[in-house]
Amino acid sequence: MRKITFFLIAFILLADLSVFAQDNDRDRVITTAVPFLLVAADARAAGMGDQGVATSPDVFSQQWNPAKYAFATRENGIAVSYTPYLSEIVNDIFLGSLNYYHKLNDKSAAAASLRYFSLGTIETRETFEQFPNFVNPNELTFDVSYALKLSETFSTAVAGRYLRSDLGLQDNEDLGAASTFGVDVAAYYQGRELTLSNFDAQWRIGAAIANIGPKMKYDDAGQENFIPTNLKLGAGFDFIFDADNRLGTYVEFNKLLVPTPQDFDDDGDIDGEDDEEYNSVGSIEGIFKSFGDAPNGFSEEAKEVTLALGAEYWYREKFALRAGYFNESEDKGFRRFFSLGAGFAYENVIIDASYLFSTSSVPSPLEGTLRFGISFNFGDSFSN
Repeated sequence: MRKITFFLIAFILLADLSVFAQDNDRDRVITTAVPFLLVAADARAAGMGDQGVATSPDVFSQQWNPAKYAFATRENGIAVSYTPYLSEIVNDIFLGSLNYYHKLNDKSAAAASLRYFSLGTIETRETFEQFPNFVNPNELTFDVSYALKLSETFSTAVAGRYLRSDLGLQDNEDLGAASTFGVDVAAYYQGRELTLSNFDAQWRIGAAIANIGPKMKYDDAGQENFIPTNLKLGAGFDFIFDADNRLGTYVEFNKLLVPTPQDFDDDGDIDGEDDEEYNSVGSIEGIFKSFGDAPNGFSEEAKEVTLALGAEYWYREKFALRAGYFNESEDKGFRRFFSLGAGFAYENVIIDASYLFSTSSVPSPLEGTLRFGISFNFGDSFSN
């Protein structure tokens, strides 16, 4: 029996891709290991178009920008989230997360999180007559972070991450899990409240480079796959109308810091020899190459940048409405969608939910799916 790997299955589910046209740009879609790391694990960020690098701090900040924890207003926070995939077809494929942070003092905080993606139960067999073998492919990450305020308005953070992917099978025997590690560096600016003519306002700016680390090796052939190192840049502006009404508006740009696949031999086709040369690029070398290696120059590099727009309205810090839009070039991945979300706060508990509407020609695996999250904040209060 030839080797079965489920990496491609996971990529299709998570990147919203089906088939690539023969257009050259579409042949150069960037693929990575553990692509679920690029999907919003929490309902709040999902309701604002899958963004969170420059939004206000919450318990789920670990995925987006751990530097935000330094500005958390409660001593502790713990949260869980659940995102079903292909819910209209199956009921055992999902993405879940568990998050916790602790304010060490007014200027610093530590946090940890676990993200788990399950592809459910898959039946494999060599022939129809053969007794089936049932496998449960899955991927997970565990990370810890430390955030520190360098001034009253600016903080930085560093995070370390363990990544594990168990997707391979050969001759009905488990090939074992692939694993590696990654590092995040992040920064966050939360300005002081400004008094304008008719309302108060507050600026927020965030930046992070996530998943800097060695490649992942999935199979016994020795091929290594880049992990999704990515650069996130975002900004936000809060309109504070009065004590009861607040509107935050946000924008975020995201670029994979992974080399662009290309025709190294200039023979008009990306073949095995091109793949071999591509795979020989080191992970750190690939970060620097990713800013200028697209064969069509700047125009193609620009297509590799995704855009997210979002807004969040809070009434009396008790009820929130959210909306967002995510855009990715059709030549680089097909992910285009609107999202809606809501939040409900009661004392120390916040419940979030979001819903996605795909606008791409390729349906999203999250189409028609509700995402949920619940957060608990407790302990002493801190002022910013």
